[in-house]
Amino acid sequence: MLGADQVRQTVAWIAGEQSGDGALPWFRTGQLDPWDSVEAAMALDVGGEHARAAAAYRWLAGRQRPGGSWAAEYREGAETAPAAESNHAGYLAVGVWHSWLATGDEALTTELWPAVRAALDLVVRMQLPGGAIGWALRPDGTPDDLALLTGNASLFQALRCGLALAELTGEAQPDWELAVADLGSALRERPESFADRSRYSMDWYYPVLGGAVTGTAAGDRLAEGWDRFVVPGLGIRCVAERPWVTGAETCELALALVAAGQRDAALEQVAAMQHLRDDDGAYWTGYVYPDDARWPIERTTWTAAAVVLAADALCGASSAAGLFADPWALPPAGTREVTPDTDWLPGSAGRVSP
Repeated sequence: MLGADQVRQTVAWIAGEQSGDGALPWFRTGQLDPWDSVEAAMALDVGGEHARAAAAYRWLAGRQRPGGSWAAEYREGAETAPAAESNHAGYLAVGVWHSWLATGDEALTTELWPAVRAALDLVVRMQLPGGAIGWALRPDGTPDDLALLTGNASLFQALRCGLALAELTGEAQPDWELAVADLGSALRERPESFADRSRYSMDWYYPVLGGAVTGTAAGDRLAEGWDRFVVPGLGIRCVAERPWVTGAETCELALALVAAGQRDAALEQVAAMQHLRDDDGAYWTGYVYPDDARWPIERTTWTAAAVVLAADALCGASSAAGLFADPWALPPAGTREVTPDTDWLPGSAGRVSP
């Protein structure tokens, strides 16, 4: 499905889109948002590009606002969409915990911890009655009362990773513990707490991907939406009623399937989206299949990163490979056994396989 050299090529392509100051945008000269930048940095760590991943995290930490937020969009270092969104604030915790698992770099974790702490403190302040978290701050600094299911599922994962970092640093965060418990209950039991965006595939699989829905309930949830979103042999639709499959969403579904114990189905989805791969290891964002056309005409670092993260989750090559299955039940960095037939880190031989 995907050879070792191909994975290394994809990681190298992501690295090539990074700016000299560490910024990791969608593509060189393109926009940068904090969430997608973190995902791309995670892929760099999986591929052994630890210094580049650290530079991307330091770039974000250096632009964090005093209240713990980031702008929703940057271009060439300047804020171009100033909205303070909760999911952008929270995801740094996932990246830093992933970095620790992949590298065991205590100095970097210690350096980035204040930014993670400030960001998750903001997320907790944005929690609404009933457990859901508002999607953004209003101009007066209060949380908007609109809550988005996908963003909240991502924040559930972020708070759990934040708590793991808190344990690592020895700084207990009881407010985060209460917040993630209430948020998990809302995600599992109170769907009315969230805006109805069920036409988007991410609202279907993200509660499983983020770890809020597990076990039998996870399998049931994935089965319920399967025929609505999955296009056999191509990947999954981003929006239910549109004939448009997207690579990142397909690989994120694969991560959710791994978390639900459905590895064969996950492998099938990662294989299905390989038609989006370009010759240099980059991936096109999506494909409109009735027109046999790629759309939009862009190749994004976060799409390529999703492929790398899904491949790692399937083959277990890095010490962070289990992050999406269970961020807490993982070995310390450097303790995972990597066998020759699954090792595809730089300098190795072998093939990605489950």
